[in-house]
Amino acid sequence: MSDSPSTTALRVPLATLDGTLHLPLVGLGTYGLRGDPGYRSLRDALDVGYRLLDTATMYENEEEVGRAVADAALPDVRITTKLHHEHAGREDEFLERSLRLLRVDVLDLWLIHWPPGGQARPDVWERMVAAREAGRVRAVGVSNYSLAQLDELTDATGVTPAVNQVKWGPALHDADLLAAHRDRGVVLEGYSPFKATDRTAEPLRAAADRHGVSVEQVVVRWHVQHGVVVIPKSGDRGRQARNRDVEGFALTDDEVAAIDALGR
Repeated sequence: MSDSPSTTALRVPLATLDGTLHLPLVGLGTYGLRGDPGYRSLRDALDVGYRLLDTATMYENEEEVGRAVADAALPDVRITTKLHHEHAGREDEFLERSLRLLRVDVLDLWLIHWPPGGQARPDVWERMVAAREAGRVRAVGVSNYSLAQLDELTDATGVTPAVNQVKWGPALHDADLLAAHRDRGVVLEGYSPFKATDRTAEPLRAAADRHGVSVEQVVVRWHVQHGVVVIPKSGDRGRQARNRDVEGFALTDDEVAAIDALGR
């Protein structure tokens, strides 16, 4: 694979949420991308083909994300933001704030950032679902929830979160947990994929050497082949392009199994 940034929007597989919303399996985490430097990094990410940007109220960069997307004027960008757990009970207020800062009338994906007070809080979930039913949000989900907490929300409301965003990577791989999300119809989305793994691990280095790519590309491709949405964060245009450039190779079954084993 080329180390030079590409301005071509490579084809990235999609996950389907609630049967209607298509989410790229490779997106950009935006934590820390603030101010004019953050705006320029976000524009770079859109230029090299990212079509999913993940932000949150607590990142304090929704304005930069909204400005970058508006200025890029692309028709197919998906935006995720997250309700801070301390704002439980003020869902409508913070949704309106996010919509205003992001410069959109409808948000693509809205998540509860952490279980408020460590609890599932079906009452908060009910208000998230109500926002979706009112047409203000296309899909709703959660972040950092356990399986038991997911089930509590479903049992209380009859609505299962479309997404659970958790820290994920080869060193955290848990086949049973991944299967349990699929059984529930919940798309698993992984953040901090590089921090969650020792990038010097032999299976990653061997696969990178075999395919002529970076270890980071191997990690991203591993997520894609498991059907896990991955949102690596980088403010550097070259790294952004390389991290997303994973369509020109495929890991073998043996390579995937060896990388999976890092989670044991």
